[in-house]
Amino acid sequence: MPVKRRESRYNGVLIVDKPQDFTSFDVVAKLRGILRERRIGHGGTLDPMATGVLPVFVGGATRAADMAAAQAKAYDACFALGYATDTQDSTGAETARSDRRAALADVQAAVDAMRGEQMQVPPMYSAVKVDGRRLYDLARQGVEVARAARPITVHEAELLAFDEQTQCGRLRVVCSKGTYVRTLLHDLGERLGTYAVMTALRRTASGRYTLAQSHTLADIQRAADEDRIASLLLPTDSLFAAYPAVHIDDYGLARAQNGAFIAPPHVTGLPAQAGALCRVYHRGEFWMLGRVDELERGGLALFYEKRFR
Repeated sequence: MPVKRRESRYNGVLIVDKPQDFTSFDVVAKLRGILRERRIGHGGTLDPMATGVLPVFVGGATRAADMAAAQAKAYDACFALGYATDTQDSTGAETARSDRRAALADVQAAVDAMRGEQMQVPPMYSAVKVDGRRLYDLARQGVEVARAARPITVHEAELLAFDEQTQCGRLRVVCSKGTYVRTLLHDLGERLGTYAVMTALRRTASGRYTLAQSHTLADIQRAADEDRIASLLLPTDSLFAAYPAVHIDDYGLARAQNGAFIAPPHVTGLPAQAGALCRVYHRGEFWMLGRVDELERGGLALFYEKRFR
């Protein structure tokens, strides 16, 4: 007989304020112990050096983790001009140094030039795979390989501070999935005719989730000790708050459970445009993500996109 999977004790989204020197997987491993729950995944990797917003998905919500990872992220980053390292941040070994100094106006112009669609070569110290091997594993062996540039978008870039005397600054960036902020800063140095390294990084938002909604690991441990973890969890549908809500009847639910489309008479609030994604509810409970599409015989219907129960 097939083994029945144990029901998750918790279901929802836990926004963690990741501490420095923890990997994203370290956070997941820690939470598995605190929550006594195996079904946990994170929505977007943060470097060990970085702190800030790490959405963690628990129970059935883990099916949404990949969709969170695909959303835009916002960061506050500190940088220093004048030297380079093998990791493109201040944790690495110094590889080059320059005496060239940058003026505030030049740094402002270089930050402004960051914005827009562009191609970025991932750093050697990254989790990107080349021929089945992680780049950071190769880098630790002193091996450097060619990396294909990947498309990214910098939606916003704002210089928050720059000290011409110390050649140190801070900026805010909003960027697409897969963007390496330390590489943006490395490229900033090149634009200024010098070198640059990232000295600190804090993720301030991941999609719709912000620092104001986050909890430290100590907060989460305390909540677990007091049996109030559920009060920290956001509902899974919070990830999709930008999508319209529709409601299906009992017949519609039976169709959804079988992966079949649901005709308009069984859907309340169906958008009138093909391709629209919707939050789908049955009797007030979030059930799945649906997509409006055209039927072969004409007309629109609601199709199964992704289930979270």
